[in-house]
Parts: sequence; structure tokens; C-alpha cells
Amino acid sequence: MKNSILTVLAITALVACKKTETTAVDTSADSTNMMAPTDSGMMTDDTTKMSASTENVNSMSDQDKKFAENAAKGGMMEVMLGNIAETNSSNETVKAFGKLMVADHTKADNELKDWASKIGYILPDAMDADQQKTVDDLKMKKGVDFDKPYTDLMVNGHKSVIADFKKEISGGTEPSLKSFASATLPTLEHHLVKAEEAKKSVK
Repeated sequence: MKNSILTVLAITALVACKKTETTAVDTSADSTNMMAPTDSGMMTDDTTKMSASTENVNSMSDQDKKFAENAAKGGMMEVMLGNIAETNSSNETVKAFGKLMVADHTKADNELKDWASKIGYILPDAMDADQQKTVDDLKMKKGVDFDKPYTDLMVNGHKSVIADFKKEISGGTEPSLKSFASATLPTLEHHLVKAEEAKKSVK
């Protein structure tokens, strides 16, 4: 009888120990969950980045904004017309120039988009009405009827664009946008040389 009582007491003690261990584990688990890292750090980083981006955009002058928007719309136009030149021109020099425009302006457009994305600036996603009309008109022309107005436009357009880029380099206020203008200017000057060559080749 005495042995039976001792056995019961031993079993009871074991059960009590098990419960205590389970409770300790559960408490530890709860406390681990409570100590789990929150998203507050990430939110702080995101807020800081947004604040820095807003600061950059707010520090842009009207000239910076106008330059960025004109560069974006002009780049779209160059790519579209370059593609049309490759199809509608009958002149190999003009076709080659069109291909160059597509390659170089696609690259410059992507660099401008990267810049805008980094500082949170929204660029236009379409050309203005006059630019669209020019593209639509040239799309309807073939051969020499296309080559002459296209090369005239490319020579005059690049002269104007080069002046805009130089103005941004000397008078802009947003440093990374000025860097983009400085890096792109030599390419535009090369384009002007090639545009003049293409214009001379048209008979």
C-alpha cells in the first residue's frame, strides 16, 4: 500500500513538472513573439527616402522642370521618327541616321527615367500636340518626300536641343539632372554632325 502511494505521488510530481516546462516554453514563445522585430525600421527608412526625394523635387527650379520635360518629350519624338526613317526613307545614310537616333535616344531616355525615379519626379509620358502632328505627317511620307523634311528637322532640332542642354548645364540647380545633361551633350553634338551629313546626302 505504501509503495502504491509513493508511485502515485511520483506520477503526480512528474505531471506537475511537465506542466511547468510547457508553461515556461509557452511563456518563452510569447516573449519571443513580443521581441520580434517590427517594420518600424523599414518604415523609417522609407519615410527618410520619401522625404529626401521630395526635397530634391522641391529644390528643382522652373528651368530644371522645363528642361526635364522637354528632354523626355523630345527623346520620345526622336525614337519614333528614327523608327519611321528606317522604314520610310529610300536613302541608306538617312536610314542609318534613323537607326542611330533610336539607339542613342532610347539609352538617353532610360537614363532620364532612372534619374526621375530616383528623385520621385514624374516625367511626361506623351509628346505634346505639335510633336505628335509632326510625327503623324512624316509617317505619311516616303522616299525623298520623307528624307528632306526629316533631315531638315533633325539639323534644326539638334541645334535647338544642344542649346537647351548647354543652358541646363550652366544654369540648372538640380545636380544629378545637370550631370545627365553634361553626359548626354557630346552625343547630341555627334548627332548634329551626322544629321548634317544625312541632309547633304538627300538629292
